[in-house]
Amino acid sequence: MQPRNMSMSGVVDLAAVKAAGEAKAKAEQVRAEAARQGGSAAVPPSALVIDVDEAGFERDVLQRSAEVPVVLDFWAEWCEPCKQLGPLLERLAVEYSGRFLLAKIDVDANQMLMQQFGIQGIPAVFAVVAGQALPLFQGAVPEAQIRETLDQLIQVGEERFGLTGIAVDADADASAPAARQAGPYDALLEAAMSALDAGDLAGAVQAYKNVLADDPAHPEAKLGLAQAELLQRVQDLDPGAVRRNAADDPADVAAQIAAADLDLVGGHVQDAFGRLVETVRRTAGDDRNAARLRLLELFEVIGADDPRVTAARQALARVLF
Repeated sequence: MQPRNMSMSGVVDLAAVKAAGEAKAKAEQVRAEAARQGGSAAVPPSALVIDVDEAGFERDVLQRSAEVPVVLDFWAEWCEPCKQLGPLLERLAVEYSGRFLLAKIDVDANQMLMQQFGIQGIPAVFAVVAGQALPLFQGAVPEAQIRETLDQLIQVGEERFGLTGIAVDADADASAPAARQAGPYDALLEAAMSALDAGDLAGAVQAYKNVLADDPAHPEAKLGLAQAELLQRVQDLDPGAVRRNAADDPADVAAQIAAADLDLVGGHVQDAFGRLVETVRRTAGDDRNAARLRLLELFEVIGADDPRVTAARQALARVLF
C-alpha cells in the first residue's frame, strides 16, 4: 500500500505535499499545534462517519488526515452495491473506534471530486493519510478483505506518518440528543449567536470555526458558518451596483457570484441557484470552478434536504457533464 500525492487542481491544493517525509513532518506539526492548544476533545462514535462535499473537502478530509487516516466512500443513491458497502464501512468505523474516520462522498453532488480521484465506477474507496491519497478498493468486496485493507491502512498511518487516531467517547451517543443540547460547544454557539445579534459577523464566523475545529461534522456550526460567511460577504456590497454589473455583463463571473449572494440573502433561492448554474454552464477553467464552489457554499446555507438544493444539484450535474 503505497501513498501517492494527488493533484487536486480546482478543488484543493496538495502541491505542498511532495514526499512522504514532508507529509509526516507536516502531520507532526499539526498535531504539535493541537497539543499546545490542549489537544482535540474526544468525539462521540456518531462523529466517526461524516458527509463531505467539495466545499468542505480541505477542512474535513485534508486537515483531519494529519491526525487520523480518512477513508473516502464514493457512493450514490442509485448504486445498489453502495447500499451494501456503505453500512458495513460505517459499522467498521465505529468498531475501529477512532483509528480511521469515514468520509462519505455523494458522487452525484460532487462530480469534480469523482473526476479528480479518477473514479471509473462506484462504490470506490480511497484513503487520505497526512494529505496523501491511497486507492483502497472498488466494488462491494468481502468484509474480511476490507478489514485486512483497513489494518494495512492504519499500519501505514502509524509507521510512516505517526498517526495515532482520534479519541472516542463511547458513551457520548447514549444520551443523544440531550448530549448535543448540553454539549461542550454551547458556550461557543451562544457566543456566535450573540455576535450575530450585535452585527459582529467576523466574531460569529470565528466562533463557528472554533466549534468545527474540534467537531467538523457539527451540523449547527456548519449551517451557522455558511450563513455568517454569506452575510459577511454581502454586508459592504452596493446592491444596485452589483445588480447593474451582473445585468450589463453576464460574462463577469465575480458580478454573477455577488448577485447570487444578494439573491439568497433576499430570499430568492431559486434565482441564486439558477444564476450560478447558468454561469457554470457558459464558463470554463477557474471561472467555472469559482461559480461552482460558490454554488456549493450556498447549498450549505439552505441545507441538503431542501428540494431546491436537490434540483439545483441535478442541474449542476447536467451542465458539468
